[in-house]
Amino acid sequence: MWFFARDPVRDFPFELIPEPPEGGLPGPWALHRGRKKATGSPVSIFVYDVKPGAEEQTQVAKAAFKRFKTLRHPNILAYIDGLETEKCLHVVTEAVTPLGIYLKARVEAGGLKELEISWGLHQIVKALSFLVNDCSLIHNNVCMAAVFVDRAGEWKLGGLDYMYSAQGNGGGPPRKGIPELEQYDPPELADSSGRVVREKWSADMWRLGCLIWEVFNGPLPRAAALRNPGKIPKTLVPHYCELVGANPKVRPNPARFLQNCRAPGGFMSNRFVETNLFLEEIQIKEPAEKQKFFQELSKSLDAFPEDFCRHKVLPQLLTAFEFGNAGAVVLTPLFKVGKFLSAEEYQQKIIPVVVKMFSSTDRAMRIRLLQQMEQFIQYLDEPTVNTQIFPHVVHGFLDTNPAIREQTVKSMLLLAPKLNEANLNVELMKHFARLQAKDEQGPIRCNTTVCLGKIGSYLSASTRHRVLTSAFSRATRDPFAPSRVAGVLGFAATHNLYSMNDCAQKILPVLCGLTVDPEKSVRDQAFKAIRSFLSKLESVSEDPTQLEEVETNIPQRPTPEGVPAPAPTPVPATPTTSGHWETQEEDKDTAEDSSTADRWDDEDWGSLEEAESVLAQQDDWSTGGQVSRASQVSNSDHKSSKSPESDWSSWEAEGSWEQGWQEPSSQEPPPDGTRLASEYNWGGPESSDKGDPFATLSARPSTQPRPDSWGEDNWEGLETDSRQVKAELARKKREERRREMEAKRAERKVAKGPMKLGARKLD
Repeated sequence: MWFFARDPVRDFPFELIPEPPEGGLPGPWALHRGRKKATGSPVSIFVYDVKPGAEEQTQVAKAAFKRFKTLRHPNILAYIDGLETEKCLHVVTEAVTPLGIYLKARVEAGGLKELEISWGLHQIVKALSFLVNDCSLIHNNVCMAAVFVDRAGEWKLGGLDYMYSAQGNGGGPPRKGIPELEQYDPPELADSSGRVVREKWSADMWRLGCLIWEVFNGPLPRAAALRNPGKIPKTLVPHYCELVGANPKVRPNPARFLQNCRAPGGFMSNRFVETNLFLEEIQIKEPAEKQKFFQELSKSLDAFPEDFCRHKVLPQLLTAFEFGNAGAVVLTPLFKVGKFLSAEEYQQKIIPVVVKMFSSTDRAMRIRLLQQMEQFIQYLDEPTVNTQIFPHVVHGFLDTNPAIREQTVKSMLLLAPKLNEANLNVELMKHFARLQAKDEQGPIRCNTTVCLGKIGSYLSASTRHRVLTSAFSRATRDPFAPSRVAGVLGFAATHNLYSMNDCAQKILPVLCGLTVDPEKSVRDQAFKAIRSFLSKLESVSEDPTQLEEVETNIPQRPTPEGVPAPAPTPVPATPTTSGHWETQEEDKDTAEDSSTADRWDDEDWGSLEEAESVLAQQDDWSTGGQVSRASQVSNSDHKSSKSPESDWSSWEAEGSWEQGWQEPSSQEPPPDGTRLASEYNWGGPESSDKGDPFATLSARPSTQPRPDSWGEDNWEGLETDSRQVKAELARKKREERRREMEAKRAERKVAKGPMKLGARKLD
């Protein structure tokens, strides 16, 4: 029976990447890039090949192998695995790059910031302090070749080959025999008399001074060059001079050196070092301290290195959210760090957290997600939006906090392009109809109209035909003047979505009614819209062949393959039961007319009353309610129709949606020959120089607008106005009749006096 010896290198769970080793390491070790066979995760592999006749170097390498396995510290190169055979030694560590190569690459990329160097030197000094003060070990090899940098930009101390005990156990320091390393030895080592008084850390602190000089000035040519600080920062020069002083007794302990550099105004006294120190101890910090830290972190991230943000800050933010209950404060720094990630990394690390956050009941979390949606919406796919995001977002439409309702409306500008047919044309329209008709906050009603105009091109053809005209017509009857302006602008922004019949029979009559609006801003926009619609109709009238082209160019939203567009679900046409929105004494003609169409807002949406405390705590929603991110939604569909609609181009600039409900800017001068509203004599003997005739008109009632129908369009020309007049007259007659009856009853009671008990009323 034959037995075959197993190859330990072949069975080793790590493998070398077939490429030349990285340079910059004097000595017997060669640094290779490697990976774990099972997962492919990157590692670094230090390889020492045993050679005959080099027993002394082999013993040094084996001692270093042992030190790597036993020493554990965040600032010392992390040992993962190792392999020792008769032919070689393999030490597997975290993936790192030699400091010399790292600095050269950073210089070529624009240079290394002092913030990064300050934290890197802080880590190396802290590692030396651990070795000297806690382990009584002398590193004996501090130099550029013994420092490595991981993917987060953290500096790690390696090169443990020549380490020895400070207590004298095991003999003195091993002989190096490598000139490149011996040039960093302090001058007192050349004195063999032993009369020089020194501390156990003196030699390592001299070598630390050499390292500082090389980091700022490049390779050290000779020891005499240390006398010239060169490019070393002024705040570090005094402490550097202590390190390279001729008297080893005055060289500071590593812990004292850190303390001196961390003093106010010192080289290591900066926000970057403070942030790193907090992250190292974040697990033992109080919740209040964590909250304050994350709130202030966003201001500093722009000045921090990109690799540090990706590989050190991001994991801490994710951990704080998952296990630390950090809440909404992590959102701003999380999305800021997310800008440094690739699309694939964003999908793997950020999106799962975002999806989980949307299911939170924390209002602060929800409103911050809505406010910052533009930063991550591009990474969300349609299935995720429709099944995991939108069902949670729509709860914001019913929230009692006006700020959340408003931000929910604004977020639809970004979500609408990714919504499926059912969510967009049925669910969202249902909420928009309720908000526009019943929300007591005028800015929210205005923003709903603005948003509807922006997303109109994404609606299905049947929904557009049924909803847009009715919705914008309702907005023009809103008691909040900016909502009426938004209704006019809504017609203008969606002008290419209407047929010529709709323009002439439904839209123009509504706009004409606004030409006598009490607010001049409303009248100005109405006149402008009327001129544009008339120009469009006139062009088609002059050239009827354009009719087919205009009406066939209405943009259609493409339906995903294999997914049929569901028909909108009709809502039962039952009269609303809320007495707050309609009086109970409607006359029969009006009631019958309003019940003939589908009513999108007849459902019971619950109480929307706001607590006074909530209104008192709202931020700037009532003053900044215009859709601030509306400009990021493409308007290309709105501009797809060319001639004869050249008059519409000015709507994107002057009649801008961005004005929201703020006072509009200076108006565009009307075309030549057009008279201003104030120049007309509107039927009285007064001349036009007596001011605006509309100034005497009474303001619109402050009550909420009566719910309108967004179902089958029930427009019947100008007869609607006449019906409303008749209904009003009928109500007045009934009121007068009721008052007369009450007066007669009161007179009879006074004349007859109180009735006796048991008496029968005959009349």
